[in-house]
Amino acid sequence: MTEIQNRLFELQDQKYRDLTVKLNPSIAPDTIIGVRLPQLRAYAKELIKGGLSEDFLSSLPHKYFDENMLHALILCEEKDFEKAVQEIERFLPYADSWAITDTLSPKAFAKHPDRLPPYIEKWLDSDLPYTVRFGILCLMKYFLGGLFEERHLDMVCDIQSEEYYVNMMRAWYLATALAKQYPPTVKLLEENRLDRWTHNKTIQKAVESYRVTDEHKTYLKTLKRK
Repeated sequence: MTEIQNRLFELQDQKYRDLTVKLNPSIAPDTIIGVRLPQLRAYAKELIKGGLSEDFLSSLPHKYFDENMLHALILCEEKDFEKAVQEIERFLPYADSWAITDTLSPKAFAKHPDRLPPYIEKWLDSDLPYTVRFGILCLMKYFLGGLFEERHLDMVCDIQSEEYYVNMMRAWYLATALAKQYPPTVKLLEENRLDRWTHNKTIQKAVESYRVTDEHKTYLKTLKRK
């Protein structure tokens, strides 16, 4: 085993491992060590500070889920936009869990979201479900405020997928859009632009959200499809 793998096993929390196995059914249980996020985040910063992160990032594919999570957390610290994109595109084909893609949030992206659109469009067009999920997540994180364009809604609506974690992300994005960009988003529901499952899941998540007004929730419930 590598030194990093040994360290991860030293940080193992068996109860947390059991929980992680349940929450990540797409991951082989014997590849989950069970290291809690705060410990992983601290270790990621330790590797960066010690100049050991570059070698680790180049050692794809990793054997363990926790190594992939550590990889994602190292990338979260990247402040150079071009390097962040390059490293993420190299890593995304190995992302095989919602937990990994949803952890990816480079500091460079928050600083330069205006440079993301061409990459997001490419990710949304991928054949890899977790790459698509990551693209939708980026739209949700960075493009529901001042950079919002109605075409972003169309991009998410037009995704055709049978993957649960893709359609759940579509619903999450649209439910958040109902909180932040209600008029154009509710219009999509009124026009039945989505498949029934994603349509109803969007409404469910919006109704459960504290960011959607009670008035809007009452109306959204009338749009639910049987």
